[in-house]
Amino acid sequence: MQRLNKLIAWIGLTAFALPVMAQEKHAFSIQQTIDYAKKNSVQVKNALLGVQLQKESNREITSAAFPQINGSIGTTYNPNVATQVLPNFIGPATYQVLINEGVKNGSGNMIVMPGDFGVIAAQFGTKYNANVGLDLNQILFDGQVFVGLQARSTSIALQNKNVEVTEETIKSNIYKVYYQLVVGKSQLELLDANITRLQKLSHDTKELYKNGFAEQLDINKTEVQLANLNTEKLKVFNALGNGYLGLKVLIGMPVRDTLMLTDSLSDEQIKDGALGLSEYKYTDRKDYEYAELGRKLNKFNIKRYQLSQIPTISLSSGYSKSAQRNQFDFFGKGDWYTISSVSLKMSIPLFHGFATRARIAQARIQLEQTENQIESLKLVIDEQAEVAKANYVTAISTMDYQKKNMALAETVYNQTKKKFEIGTGSNTEITAAETDLKTAQTNYINAVYDAIIAKVDYLKATGKL
Repeated sequence: MQRLNKLIAWIGLTAFALPVMAQEKHAFSIQQTIDYAKKNSVQVKNALLGVQLQKESNREITSAAFPQINGSIGTTYNPNVATQVLPNFIGPATYQVLINEGVKNGSGNMIVMPGDFGVIAAQFGTKYNANVGLDLNQILFDGQVFVGLQARSTSIALQNKNVEVTEETIKSNIYKVYYQLVVGKSQLELLDANITRLQKLSHDTKELYKNGFAEQLDINKTEVQLANLNTEKLKVFNALGNGYLGLKVLIGMPVRDTLMLTDSLSDEQIKDGALGLSEYKYTDRKDYEYAELGRKLNKFNIKRYQLSQIPTISLSSGYSKSAQRNQFDFFGKGDWYTISSVSLKMSIPLFHGFATRARIAQARIQLEQTENQIESLKLVIDEQAEVAKANYVTAISTMDYQKKNMALAETVYNQTKKKFEIGTGSNTEITAAETDLKTAQTNYINAVYDAIIAKVDYLKATGKL
């Protein structure tokens, strides 16, 4: 028995303190636990990164409305300059001059223009060319870019709402785990009280045995009950220790840190708000607002494809300097020639194989699917709210009933114990009373657990968590 008590004490220290391995100590209320999770939970961190990712995506969309400027620099080496074959335009001009001057050939006849002068092979260009320039392109009007700019705020709102949905889910789980651990402490207190009672009963039974008013069997029964209670306490310690570890992981706290819970819980806190179960609105739910933002983005998608059917207007210009050399001496003296241009272009979509029409149709179908999902979500919210409300009311009634039953069982036990002490009661009666009391305590603890979960589920279902 002493070994078992030492083991329980060791588990208690490791589960609730972890003094040797701990890096930091935290004493948190429920709100502090939630605030810690918002900063450290991996799920929340990733959701916040989603907001940052969307902001960068918006910057990419916005960039399409700004000028696009590109610089270029390059050089070309032509080992063999391209040769071009041209009609012989020199010969006819020369003959024409001779004819006009009346020049005669060696035979004394006037020179006559030949019928074919052939061709001339000539090389145009230099072995080295260089070019340095700037190009500018600016979209003046593009319907798709315009819609993308309009949708930026909605896309950011969607990601922010996703953060809120994630935080709400974690908050719900924190409430359940936190207060279950708080109730677990109460369960340990009840077990300690039962152990103290049984230890007193064991002592009294041994005294009665010495005086011949009890049997060894009565002592053995009491010892068995005491061992069972200590074993149960060991299991509760282990469960609470695991619960603390689970809560740390949920909020993103290192498992070696020490976590203590400062809030308490009473039946009145659990019942608070039960009498004023009010109506709810769909818009109180974060997931409903998220779905509505999704529908808004679907409408932007339709508009984007519709505006892709109208002309786009863009402006482009270029400015460059070029040079030609037969030696690579661009950094020395020599001429650089300027080339510049300005262009205005209107692109008119005429026919793309009905692809645009298909995209619009797909976007409309996606919008209809989203609207169907929203209608389905309304039904789910109605169902969740009604079920959660009924469960909450039932859980409170059960908790009250089990509390009264526990008090009655304790009264019965005390009366039975007194009878046993004065010799008018049997060990069997007090064992049965102890069992009934233990059962009533367990039922009450379970009822409190159920009431906590029922309240959290109701608040979440109605968007009031």
